[in-house]
Amino acid sequence: MQDFLTRLGIEENNLGGFCGEWLGSGPQLESTSPIDGAVIAHVRQVTEEEYEKIADRAHRAFLEWRTMPAPRRGEIVRQIGNKLREYKHELGQLVSLEMGKIVAEGEGEVQEMIDICDFAVGLSRQLYGNTMQSERPDHRMFEQWHPLGVVGVITAFNFPVAVWSWNAALAAVCGDSTLWKPSSQVPLCGVAVTKLAAEVCRENDVDPAVFSLVIGKGSTVGERILLDKRVPLISFTGSTQMGFRVAETVGKRLGRTILELGGNNAIVVTPSANMDLVLPAILFGACGTAGQRCTSTRRIIVHESVKEELVSRLTRAYEDVRIGSSLDPDTLMGPLVTRGAVGDLQNAIERVKAEGGEILYGGEPLYGDDYTGGHYVRPCIASAKNDYSIVQEETFAPILYIIGYGSKDATAREAVEEIKEAIEIHNGVPQGLSSAIFTDSVREAEYFLSHRGSDCGIANVNIGTSGAEIGGAFGGEKETGGGRESGSDSWKAYMRRQTNTVNWSTELPLAQGIEFS
Repeated sequence: MQDFLTRLGIEENNLGGFCGEWLGSGPQLESTSPIDGAVIAHVRQVTEEEYEKIADRAHRAFLEWRTMPAPRRGEIVRQIGNKLREYKHELGQLVSLEMGKIVAEGEGEVQEMIDICDFAVGLSRQLYGNTMQSERPDHRMFEQWHPLGVVGVITAFNFPVAVWSWNAALAAVCGDSTLWKPSSQVPLCGVAVTKLAAEVCRENDVDPAVFSLVIGKGSTVGERILLDKRVPLISFTGSTQMGFRVAETVGKRLGRTILELGGNNAIVVTPSANMDLVLPAILFGACGTAGQRCTSTRRIIVHESVKEELVSRLTRAYEDVRIGSSLDPDTLMGPLVTRGAVGDLQNAIERVKAEGGEILYGGEPLYGDDYTGGHYVRPCIASAKNDYSIVQEETFAPILYIIGYGSKDATAREAVEEIKEAIEIHNGVPQGLSSAIFTDSVREAEYFLSHRGSDCGIANVNIGTSGAEIGGAFGGEKETGGGRESGSDSWKAYMRRQTNTVNWSTELPLAQGIEFS
């Protein structure tokens, strides 16, 4: 076993449940690396009975944790951030090994964990409520925010550690415990992170069940979380299809949800765009994590006057993309997470062709000594129209659709007016997560950011669709689910609001001047 796995406490056989003690007597889960298909280690999943024990312990931990002053809770989170700094390299390597993103992205994901911990530490002293003016004399009216309970965190394979931290760090300073169900494709990441958080808890005489873990089948353990009234909030990251299921199930018990679902993110490229900025933004957005980010760039909506130039330069850039093992520091694009994802890409390519589109570059599977395991592909560029059914869907693979707008012969003034057409194309998909425009025109930029512009939760100018910062609220609209995580006031989702009125007079006046005797 590799040294960094040993340092993270990963063994050949691991238990998949944690609530202060490690549990797991269910079916064995095999963790394999998409780099070469080799088995990394095994995880024993939790049973439904073990889930009950873990959920109960997480709830009891919450009852105690909520009594701790918020700044003290922030201190625990600060120490978790420092622990992550200590193990940043090892955990980044594990992310690369188990998920397949390159080492720079793996360590970058751990840096996101560190950053959200830093953010949460400050937040622990800023859980502000408002004071309102009462219409009744000698009354004080204000609001408070109280801890909510156990937060169920269900994460996807593509960000195996960062998304947990976005939820867990905020939930922790808000006074909540977390019950984490990671993707079964990346169970070791869940085990490693939980061990680090538990170590910090024990060093501070805190119940480690504040950060509980359940690795198990979605049809059993996953379903139990959705139905569990001890879990008032479910944060779910995954497909739109599954998101509908989560919303329906949790909604039936009047529970809360934070949904981070599919993206179909586009970059609008106008005639005034700086191509030296556009190209790296597209390259990272479309090829980073092998196109398996929810913020991956899927569509390029480019003005016809610069379309030919962009495609030519983009194709040359794609030819230089170094594909291979994600642990190789020279690699720019690693493998897809499963062979099924390779098949999804091939299916998307065939559908593009069937609908009248053209493959401009790549898309073929890669084989040979440098591409063992069958998970490697060449990133694909396709000419398409926005109304193609395949373009309306999210394919979790490196396929990029080039869509033209405007007139090739338009004057500079006319081209600016044609931004309306670009926005119509941009918004003409069911998803609404991340978006970007590249332009040197103030009018185009402001139009894109206005209420008539992008309908996404994230809208950027002269920066790509990927790489959201911790300080801003992360999430999207429409079929992306409407949830918000990470920065800004996302913390409010993890707490319950209470309005208070204190009468410090000797009388009992009623609201709206009503008299009752």
